[in-house]
Amino acid sequence: MDTIAGFFSFITTPVSWVIVQFHKLYGAIFGPDTGWAWGLSIVSLVILIRICLIPLFVKQIKATRAMQTLQPEMKKIQERYKSDKQRQSEEMMKLYKESGTNPLSSCLPILAQSPFFFALYHVLNGIASNKKVGVIDQQLLDSARDAHIFGAPLAVKFTDSADKVASLGASLTDVRVVTALMIIMMSASQFFTQRQLMTKNVDTTVKTPFMQQQKMLMYVFPIMFAVFGINFPVGVLVYWLTTNVWTMGQQMYVIRQNPTPGSKAQAAYLERLQKHITTAGKTRGRGQTRAVKAIVAKGRDRNEYERKFINGLNKAGFAAQADGTVIVSETVATTTEDGAPAAAAPKRQQPKRQSKSKRQAGTGVSGAKADDASTDTAASGGADAKTSLTKSEDTPQNTPAKGKTAGGTKGGQPGQGTRSKAKSGQRKGQQRPKHPSKK
Repeated sequence: MDTIAGFFSFITTPVSWVIVQFHKLYGAIFGPDTGWAWGLSIVSLVILIRICLIPLFVKQIKATRAMQTLQPEMKKIQERYKSDKQRQSEEMMKLYKESGTNPLSSCLPILAQSPFFFALYHVLNGIASNKKVGVIDQQLLDSARDAHIFGAPLAVKFTDSADKVASLGASLTDVRVVTALMIIMMSASQFFTQRQLMTKNVDTTVKTPFMQQQKMLMYVFPIMFAVFGINFPVGVLVYWLTTNVWTMGQQMYVIRQNPTPGSKAQAAYLERLQKHITTAGKTRGRGQTRAVKAIVAKGRDRNEYERKFINGLNKAGFAAQADGTVIVSETVATTTEDGAPAAAAPKRQQPKRQSKSKRQAGTGVSGAKADDASTDTAASGGADAKTSLTKSEDTPQNTPAKGKTAGGTKGGQPGQGTRSKAKSGQRKGQQRPKHPSKK
């Protein structure tokens, strides 16, 4: 560790200068030799560094999501060129180039933060060895050696001997307890940060090897922090605990405001957005407008949560536009002309289904009525048929009877001739001509 810290000694002077400036500020409030002055100086150094790394953090988010999108294509390349590793690497690099994705972009914040971390380690190690480092002179060196955080000096480690701890004016028990608690909190914050990323901000519709890698890192990183933490000075533990807490809070904000499409965090975000739009009647801020615009632009490629969001707006009487705004839908009026809330349209009621006994009873009654009607018709039709037959016997077959038409009707009353023929056993409709041999 000392060798690596010496490699980054070129940045030791800027880091020590920043710490000294913050120490002057907090020393005027808490006293120059107190642990609060030196501890808050380290915390302020972390915050300043992380603010400067925000653009890299944004790139990390974009790179991570781009890698998640490319996972299915990467899996196909791995299966296609399973036996040719060189061709597999070439196709992977080609895929990265076409999509504009860099796998190392997800590691940028950690890589950019590493020089500051090792420079701070070099400064604190110099304080423990009573050596001047950077702009820290002998007076500041003595002040830092006398500073304690909850009874533990800034420059001691968990593995230091009792004699070394005693030379800095502290007890070994206090140092072990403080460093152990800080290592546990540092590992727990790292685990929680990775866990919320896996459980809330990962697209659950696509199962890729990337998810398995992230799940493995969720357990590997806290173990690594616990192992290496016992060799970190208390000041470095303060630095690393602060940066882990910052990362956790930053991750929570991103998951809440800009979740990964298809994740549980997106479902919760769209539910909150829909509730706000139905209440206020419009989107709020550029973030919400940008989210609605992205969902509308997807069209049929929307996931389950996005389709549910659009359908919810339509049911509430709103329509999402291509520019990200929301307007009142023309098909559903939410207010009347005078501004009062419009009455809801009456729902179409389905007819009540009758029971089997009622349906059978209704069928019997209608059948009886139909039988009575047919009986009356047959009775009246029978009398007319008798008269028609009687008259037709006295009349030659080739000559129509008086008062009858060619169609067999009598007195302009249609249907009687046809009915009489049906009663005498003849078929209805046009008759087939008889064969000449049967005449």
